[in-house]
Amino acid sequence: MRQKFSLFNTIFIDIETASQANSFHDLPERIQKLWKRKCNFLSKKEDLSEEEIAALYFEKAGIYAEFGKIICISIGRFFESRMGYDFKVKSFNHQNESNLLEEFSKLLNSKFKDSQKYALVGHNIKEFDIPYLARRMTVHSVKLPNLIDLQGKKPWEITHIQDTLQLWRFGDYKNYTSLDLLAAIFNIESPKDDIDGSEVNHVYWNEKNLKRITVYCEKDIVTAARVYGKLIKANVPKQFNVYSAKT
Repeated sequence: MRQKFSLFNTIFIDIETASQANSFHDLPERIQKLWKRKCNFLSKKEDLSEEEIAALYFEKAGIYAEFGKIICISIGRFFESRMGYDFKVKSFNHQNESNLLEEFSKLLNSKFKDSQKYALVGHNIKEFDIPYLARRMTVHSVKLPNLIDLQGKKPWEITHIQDTLQLWRFGDYKNYTSLDLLAAIFNIESPKDDIDGSEVNHVYWNEKNLKRITVYCEKDIVTAARVYGKLIKANVPKQFNVYSAKT
């Protein structure tokens, strides 16, 4: 049975990732060899050209925690206001991934440590965001926040992780449904009005526009909050004030 959490104790989260290097050829030789092995699996071909391998790296490496890195983490929370609801967002973005993860971990461990009180909510966070965060923190020897330190825990011990993709599936595991599609069927504004996930690596490495990526990440958590409200039948208004906060 899914544990009930107050909407005001729900932390919405989304991450954006990029390849660890701008180019496949910038990688250490050992990592290049391992990426080539990965490419054989991804393409189901063993005779890929160097150009195809490099192109796949720029296109796909950011998806994998072994070859990618986190460039932005956005979190958001509802607060009561005179108008009903306000939504505060905070983003962590840094060229130095280790610093970014340290700042994020410190906030969760100091403000939102109790998994009986606080829930983490996002789209596909059980299969992507949470494992990716845990793996990159482990690489950088960053202490895992209690809310995402799930190793060895039983399913009934992690009910504080709530995934809008899983809620929408209703037990069906055959298909993936994007956040953008859920927003569309619930008549919620799309978060993809500027860029989408497939363009993040280009915007990060070629445009060097981390601010644009952060705006996109924040739009995702606002959309996830609206979708979550629909899924749990919470009385969340279609429009609410969104603003940046320090905590």
